[in-house]
Parts: sequence; structure tokens; C-alpha cells
Amino acid sequence: MSALLEIRNLHAYYGKSHVLHGVDLTVGEGEIVSLLGRNGVGRSTTVKATMGQVDATGSILFKGEEMIGLKAFQIAHRGLGYVPENRDIFPTLTVEQNLILGEKRGGAGKVKGKAARWSLADMYAMFPRLKERQNTAAGVLSGGEQQMLTLCRTLMGDPDLIMIDEPTEGLAPKIVDLVAEYLNTLKNRGISILLVEQKLAIALEISQRVYVMGHGSIVFEGTPAGLRADAAIRKEWLEV
Repeated sequence: MSALLEIRNLHAYYGKSHVLHGVDLTVGEGEIVSLLGRNGVGRSTTVKATMGQVDATGSILFKGEEMIGLKAFQIAHRGLGYVPENRDIFPTLTVEQNLILGEKRGGAGKVKGKAARWSLADMYAMFPRLKERQNTAAGVLSGGEQQMLTLCRTLMGDPDLIMIDEPTEGLAPKIVDLVAEYLNTLKNRGISILLVEQKLAIALEISQRVYVMGHGSIVFEGTPAGLRADAAIRKEWLEV
């Protein structure tokens, strides 16, 4: 499997604070990879640095092209999607207006001259609740509905890889299961996923590979089965 995203020796900073210390990470084509760890270890910083939102050094290759030094909008136009933890919806706009804003058009229904993989109809088919709420202001949606909307808005940009930061945070168990199902649907349609997730059970269920982060570095890389078998890593870096 060829690497779609390849991060090498990534260091990231908030001002004088050195947060990431030489992170190495890859995501292959059509793969779900989870980045696990306790709060504050650098998981969100890793995806923000990859998206050009944090000062960083090292190398971030996406489809073989260096992303370090590019602006976030330039990275997005190259096919890298990002769903932030805080969701970042436009609260006064309707559900449908939020979705349309996510489109990256190269003509009606096209991206860079090719047919877009995703349409409004696709979003509504996956999440009928959004169809029901299409003319509702996004700010009055429930937390689960806002999460669905943010995921779908990012998809409307037709990314090849999507980075999702804590998609199940604060959601009811039924909605958590729906999000997990949604992520598998994306994988089946050829979207690679880098998932930052606190809930170990979900990450291990849907991922092909997992990384565990501690103190700004990768402390484990392997399969879900390998992590389940490594009680020492789980105890030191994951369990509360």
C-alpha cells in the first residue's frame, strides 16, 4: 500500500513552547489510521500542523508533495480535509448553506474537471436527519447533528484524505455508533482517514493501524490487535 500522507521528523511549536518532538506517521490509500493518547500529548497539534495551522518543521508529504510552508487553504485544495474538534459550523447559516460552502468547484458538480465524488444528495442519504433540517440554522442543531454537518461539509470539498479530531466527543452512544458506521462508509468509498479519538474501543474496531502518542512523540505503532496485546503500553499511555 502506497503512502498518501507521510509525516517525518515533525516538530511543532506554539510560540516558544515545543509541542511535537520528531513525529513520524503515515496513512496509506484507503486506510483508516487512528492517533491515540491522553489529552494534551500533541494529537490535535499533529493534525493542525499537517493542515498548516501551527508552526512546524520537518516534512509532511501529501501525494508526494511537500506541505510544509503552504497555507491551510492551499493544503485543502490539494485534497486534504480537516474536521476540527470544535466543529466550526456557521451557526446563522442553514444546514444546506453550510454544506454548499464546503464545495470545491471546478464547474457545476466538478472538482478540477472531474466529477465530484460527493453531492448534497449523498450527504442527505447518509444522514437523513440533515435532510430534515436542511433549512434550519446550524446553530440550533444538537451536538450530534452539528458533528454530522461538519463531517459532511468537509466531504463536499472532495478530499482524498480526511483528518478528524475527536468526532465522538460529547455524543450519545447511538450517535457514536452512527459516526463509526459513517467512517467505514468513507473508507469503502476510497477516502483515507486519520482519526484522532479518545474512545479506544471505536478506534480499535475501525482502524487498520494505530499510533499512540505520549509527550509529543509516537510511543507505539502497530495493528489494533498488537495494541490490545500490549498491556504495558495501554497502561502507561492510554488508561486513566
